[in-house]
Amino acid sequence: MTSPKPVLLTGASGNLGRMLAAELSARGHSLVLTDIKPFPGPLPAGARFVAADLGDGLSMLRIAEGCGAILHFGGVSVDRPFEEVLDPNIRGLYHVYEAARREGARVLFASSNHSIGFHERPAGNEARIDADCAFRPDSFYGLSKAYGELMGRLYWDKHGVENLNVRIGSCFPEPVDARMLSTWLSFADLARLCADFIAAPKVGHAVIWGASDNPATFWGADHRERIGWKPEDSAEAFRAEVGEKVSGDPVAERYQGGAYCASGYSRATPGPRETFGQD
Repeated sequence: MTSPKPVLLTGASGNLGRMLAAELSARGHSLVLTDIKPFPGPLPAGARFVAADLGDGLSMLRIAEGCGAILHFGGVSVDRPFEEVLDPNIRGLYHVYEAARREGARVLFASSNHSIGFHERPAGNEARIDADCAFRPDSFYGLSKAYGELMGRLYWDKHGVENLNVRIGSCFPEPVDARMLSTWLSFADLARLCADFIAAPKVGHAVIWGASDNPATFWGADHRERIGWKPEDSAEAFRAEVGEKVSGDPVAERYQGGAYCASGYSRATPGPRETFGQD
């Protein structure tokens, strides 16, 4: 089912944005695409592009006019210093939610596993963490994603803006290392998730682990039943190819956020459990 109103996609010029623009266009959705960078290549059918900076609140209000859903994939998408994250990922997100509030639109926020990256990886029969776990960001980027999820909580509680936080694991054409056997999200599964979100009768405030049907997943229960999403792909098909590819860094291999946890790590011991007997 297509949306009766246009769908706004931020970050449309990025890798995931370009893929989603093509996939959603093919499903018959009318799209408004925006990014600070020009859209590379021809626009998909039924789409128009407006260049804008997320930090420009007035521009975001204008671009969102008439839209029924916002897929927010814009902003800094990798680990960067605080000052580089601040404007697009904090102020820019506020502008997105203000636009959604005014238009009565729902928001899909491209969150990240890095909002909970300092949870340890489960071993053996240890329990997987559920979507209601504590935030444990592993970087300023991950911190901005935790902030973004809380922004959605606020706008649902205070203004009734429906929102879905998708904690994306590793969304690439194929897994490239052993960690991605747990975190990989195929392009096709992400496109299906976005389409299900747009079509869902109700969403409320929800959190979904953004990973394909991977038996080695780190993650447990979430709210995917709200939109009827069922991932169809699995990283297991790549185990023989990437199963032995590990970082060799004990911090990266201990925590779910991988290399983001190890970057700039300065603790004298691997973690608080050894010091305090607890996480």
